[in-house]
Amino acid sequence: MDSLAEGFKALADGNRLRLLNLLRCGELCVCDLMAALDMPQSTVSRHLSYLKKERWVSGRRCGKWMYYALSTPREPLLAKVLDLLRQELGVGETARRDEAKLRQRLESKPPDCCG
Repeated sequence: MDSLAEGFKALADGNRLRLLNLLRCGELCVCDLMAALDMPQSTVSRHLSYLKKERWVSGRRCGKWMYYALSTPREPLLAKVLDLLRQELGVGETARRDEAKLRQRLESKPPDCCG
């Protein structure tokens, strides 16, 4: 039960839900997430670390850049919740605005940024 509670606790923050929403698009660099959410690196990284600890996301390093993607939570119930989140997180003005900013960022990404 503790593992389940910790998994749900990781979802109890709007910024972490916004990150999960953007990661529905696929693997993203921290710099892309920062630009889309207009947040400093320390804030984005702290939230991603929390999500990674609870296995909502996975991370990989490529040189000096960190990339994150959705992962499968350890609890079967949380995996079902993630399936629902994938379907429902994109609803709402904040989600649409974040996604538009991410698209704009990816289209205008500097060539020397994260590969």
